[in-house]
Amino acid sequence: MVASPRCAVCGKHLEHEEDVKCHDCSGTKRHFECGAALYEYKSINDSIFAFKNRQRPEYGRFYGRKMAEYLGPTILKMKPDVIIPVPISAAKERSRGYNQSEILAGYISEGTGIPVAANVVKRRENGKAQKKLDRLQRQNNIKKAFHIAQNDVKLKTVLVVDDVYTTGATIDAVASVLKEAGAAKVCFVTLAIGHGM
Repeated sequence: MVASPRCAVCGKHLEHEEDVKCHDCSGTKRHFECGAALYEYKSINDSIFAFKNRQRPEYGRFYGRKMAEYLGPTILKMKPDVIIPVPISAAKERSRGYNQSEILAGYISEGTGIPVAANVVKRRENGKAQKKLDRLQRQNNIKKAFHIAQNDVKLKTVLVVDDVYTTGATIDAVASVLKEAGAAKVCFVTLAIGHGM
């Protein structure tokens, strides 16, 4: 579990009790308002790798239920109207067989009663894998990676779900297109959170 104290914006563990924001959030203007994560990335990175890359979608059931159980009260305080999983490219979803964030979102929905809208945001096909890039490259790579596919959805408060949060570039890019589409507030939850870069 992510220990206190936590960043008031992204929920990342803070080294010093007196800090309010982490280094990443202090130096960056965010499109999302708040977020939380269940685990520190380093504590479950092998399990996440298996979930995403070794055909272990059943891990999503366990983790999604844990997210609903432990982050449920925080999620309900955010008062989201809808849950939107971070999309992956169609090519990646075909090769993997599933979107890990969509699996997590489904179990969070089951535990909280908040509906999932998996087709509102889509990911463009071009773009490099984020994990191999530094902070600036991540921000530039992800800026135009997403677009709104359904404009008829009335968006007020949105909860974005992803598997891992590192610098926040992916969540921020999704939040940006949601805000452009009329969302008033965007928060997020992730299975794991890293220490940034």
